Amino acid sequence: MRISKKIAVYTVLIIASIFFLFPIYMLIVTSLKSLQEVNTTSSWSLPVHIDLSGFVTAWNGISQGFVNSFEFTIPALIFSVFLGSIGGFALTKVKFKGSNTVFLFLLFGMFLPYQVVLIPLVKFMASLGLYGNIWSLIITHTAYGIPITTLIFRNFYSSIPTSLLEAGQVDGANTLQIYARIILPLSIPGIVVASIWQFTNIWNNFLFGLVLGSMPDVRPVTVMLNNLNGSMMAQWNTLMAGALITAIPTLIVYLIAGKYFVKGLLGGAVKG
Repeated sequence: MRISKKIAVYTVLIIASIFFLFPIYMLIVTSLKSLQEVNTTSSWSLPVHIDLSGFVTAWNGISQGFVNSFEFTIPALIFSVFLGSIGGFALTKVKFKGSNTVFLFLLFGMFLPYQVVLIPLVKFMASLGLYGNIWSLIITHTAYGIPITTLIFRNFYSSIPTSLLEAGQVDGANTLQIYARIILPLSIPGIVVASIWQFTNIWNNFLFGLVLGSMPDVRPVTVMLNNLNGSMMAQWNTLMAGALITAIPTLIVYLIAGKYFVKGLLGGAVKG
């Protein structure tokens, strides 16, 4: 019975893996074909001749967006993770009146759809003179990232013994010193989880980049990837190559920090 269960489980997992890998297979195969071969052969067939012209065309079309995305993704990630860490520390270890109410409002902000705030957001950024500026994207992604990063750090810090903080207070450390010298060094798993989460969300976001990135030197790579689609006929090899190029940063992040992400999850970073 035990062997039969294992066979059944592995069979289901293999079938599920194949099912989810089909789009990736089509993405790679199509990107390596010429446009003529894409239009004349089956989508599932391997390329007869490897053609990299799609990658060249895609890179020429999205290279500026690639740079733009890094320019606002990295600052927004740093700001949101840092503010989320402070918020999580304040809500768990520095008890104050109304902390639970503040946390509920933060959670409400996490579930607020992007579409609800678009018009007020545009008017607000325009009133500050930031509409179409890279800082409009940094501020927006930072603000939207604070609720989820606060939740991550709040749950992570709740597993840290209060006795550590009390020992710091006995030694004469104030709240800021306790955070900097005790809490922050222990926050590496939480920082990794929050950073990977934020990098993926910010990098892949399309709506804010489309609305706020009105200038060419601000448009993110996701918007420029959408612009690769021709007006007369879709160049599928170029689109697939552009999608692969766009996905490279997130793949690298998961390959490098994936094991730390898992450790952070198991360590209680999103334990709720």
